[in-house]
Amino acid sequence: MPKRILKGKVVSAKMDKTIVVLVERLKENRKYQKKYRVSKKYQVHDEKNQHKIGDLIEIVESRPISKNKHWILVPKVKS
Repeated sequence: MPKRILKGKVVSAKMDKTIVVLVERLKENRKYQKKYRVSKKYQVHDEKNQHKIGDLIEIVESRPISKNKHWILVPKVKS
């Protein structure tokens, strides 16, 4: 089964090896076809503490790392 990949913005980097990422998406009302934003925050494992507030990143699902952390950063491929 493929793992989900999400894009979001770092909103907190105060914890050690953990960042909080805000992911926004658009939903549409079935009856009125009105589009509206829905957002959710995810705790993401950041092994090297390399990301700061405001960074745009991609995250991918992983095994549970702690009670609330089930996401890790997408590794960047160097070409």
